Parts: sequence; C-alpha cells; structure tokens
Amino acid sequence: MPKVITDEKLIDELLSRSVAEILPSKKDLKDLLTSGKRIRIYIGTDPTGTSLHIGHATNYIILEKFRKLGHEVIFLIGDFTARIGDPSDKNSVRKQLTRKDVKKNVETWLKQIEPIISIKDKNNPVIIKYNHDWLSKLTFEDVVNLASNFTVQQMLERDMFEKRMKDGKPIFLHEFFYPLMQGYDSVAMDVDIEMCGNDQKFNALAGRTLLRKLKNKEKFVFITTLLENPVTGEKMMSKSLGTGVFLDGDSNNMFGKIMAQPDENLPQLFADCTYISMNEVNKIKNSLKDSEVNPRDVKLRLAFEIVKIYHGEKKAQEAKEYFEKVFSRKETPDEIQEIKIKEGENIVDFIVRAGMAESKSDARRKIEQGGVKIGGETVKDSSLVIGSSFDGKILKVGKREFRKITLA
Repeated sequence: MPKVITDEKLIDELLSRSVAEILPSKKDLKDLLTSGKRIRIYIGTDPTGTSLHIGHATNYIILEKFRKLGHEVIFLIGDFTARIGDPSDKNSVRKQLTRKDVKKNVETWLKQIEPIISIKDKNNPVIIKYNHDWLSKLTFEDVVNLASNFTVQQMLERDMFEKRMKDGKPIFLHEFFYPLMQGYDSVAMDVDIEMCGNDQKFNALAGRTLLRKLKNKEKFVFITTLLENPVTGEKMMSKSLGTGVFLDGDSNNMFGKIMAQPDENLPQLFADCTYISMNEVNKIKNSLKDSEVNPRDVKLRLAFEIVKIYHGEKKAQEAKEYFEKVFSRKETPDEIQEIKIKEGENIVDFIVRAGMAESKSDARRKIEQGGVKIGGETVKDSSLVIGSSFDGKILKVGKREFRKITLA
C-alpha cells in the first residue's frame, strides 16, 4: 500500500489549477485529502476515436498528481457506454459503436498518455477497468430499479435535450440510459471522486445520486476546465475547425499546431497543458499586456514546453528550429517525406492518403481555399490527376505540411 501524502501546499495546487468546479465543495475535498485517508478517483472515457488532444491530457496530468499523493487512480474505459453514445454536446443522436470499434479505438490511448502519467508504476499503478464487465450483467429488473431513482423531468433538464425538443429533433429513449449507466459506474467501483469535464457534470451527478441512495456514500465531482477561446468562446481543440493539437501527431506537427493558436489562448494553455508554475504563468499573462513583448516569442516557449512533454527536449528543440526555418524564413525543409503515387491518382485521394487532410471533403476545402501547392504553383482544380510530370515535385498543404511526390 503506497503512503498517502498530505502536504498542504501540493493539495492546494491540485485543487486550484485547471479546476472549474468541485462538488459539494473544495473545502470538503481538501479536508478529505489532508486526513490521510487513501481515496479512489476515476475518470471515464468512451473511446469513440483513436486520438486524444492536449485538452484531454489536462485530466491525466491532474490524475497523476493524485496518484503521486498515494491515492488509487482508475481509468475506466467505457466499452459498454461508448456503444450507446453520450448525447452530451450533441444536437442529434450519436452513432452507436460496436465493441470491436471501441477496442480498436482504445489501442493507442494508453501509449499517448504514457508521457504524462506513470501507468505501470510498481508501487502505485493505474488501475484500468472496463464498464462492460458490470453493465452487461445487469438484468432488465436491475435497470428498472436504477431508473426509479430519477424522473423524466430530471433527464429533460439536460441542455442538449431541451435544444433538440425546441428544434423538433428526436430524443431516443436509449439516450436516457446513458447518465444512468455512467452513474452506476460509480456504484460498481465504489469511488470517492469522479473527475470529468463540464459536459459530463449531469452524468457525474447522477452517479452521486446513486451512491447516496444505494450505498449511503458521498462522492465528489471534480470538474476540470475546458480549453475555450476567451474571445470567441469556441473550443480550442476542434478537429472540425482544424485547431486540435493531438497527442499522436509528430513533434513538428504538434509544434506548428500550437504556434497556430490565437494569442489570447496562451495563458490558459500554459496553465492547463504545461508544468510551468502558476507564478510563472501569471508573469507570462501579465507580460502579454506589454506592447514591447512579442506574443510570437511567448508562443514559441509554449510550443517548446508542450512538445518537450510528449516528445522529449531534443525533439522539441528540433521542432522549434524546423518551425523557424520553414515559417520564419519561409524555406523548404531539408528532409521531406516521400510519398509514392500511381500514375493517374487524383490529387484529393493523394492528399488524404499522405495524411495531409482528414477526409476527401477536407482536402477539397483546402484546395478551394488556395492552400495546396505543387512545385510552388497553387492547385485550383480538385479533379487534378497527378501524372509523371509531377515526379520529384514538392506538394505543400497549408503552412506546415510538405511531401515529395515520387512515382511508384
């Protein structure tokens, strides 16, 4: 059994950084953490995709702090709930996934978060659980009994359900089961704390209700901050907007994506996504108010600090040099990945296969916006067929992506 650390300074930092809300109260949780009792905290994730971004990573950085204090940390893989689909932040029903889909998606997750949490620590390893293990065993009678703890009115209080009703869009009955299932996770694991984002608050509170009613036990809900642009209110990490900084990206891609973040995002990114002290973060925030400080220099430091966490200091320095060479001096990088094509391949297909666009529609959009060049000339036609005349030329997509075209 690992020793529980009750250092008040470490606990205060844990309860103040990247925290949006703690229920029932921060004071009550601090009292518990300083008592010396070993507590059980979990975060649940439905692997509906293969990639995690630096916003997700904030949660795991916090969990590592709990683990280092000697507490029991659980990663719950929602291999059952992901097949239903959480309606959070969605104006329409989610696509239901098969268990095979879920298992395929989760394969890379643990590898992506290894740099920020010691999953296999010998003294206090992270416990990995799957909610299929208990949710699949519930009988219909069990589900009815669980459902009797909530009213339809309570379920309809969720913002996304209210919006769908207003817009005349359907709400499927199985979607009401989601908070019920996530709530039961807390009961099955007998947890003390659930950590989540604000979009999961309703579900986490459902678990708090069930723990009180079924086990007469209090559960804390630890809600972390969401990465949002303070000016536009948009999510900083958005795959659809092309602003996501994903953990499975290479060091150059990660560095460039961070450099593309708006200046107003910098203070929160330093606070939530780096290990720099909050005193230093506040100094950086104040420095950005100085007209003599170039935000680009601050952004370079941010990109270096984040890339260093996931790829190491050497790769971070190389990525910084690469960025400055290619974007500051507008030079072509010395080493460019070569991609072989077959005679007659369409430009859109090639861009997607080369990993320079997420989909064919994304590739077409980049072409329409003038963001695709071959040999320095802008591609204007998405129906372009690449022939032998393109052999050896450099394909550039956006500001950061380069590939050398070679014929198979």
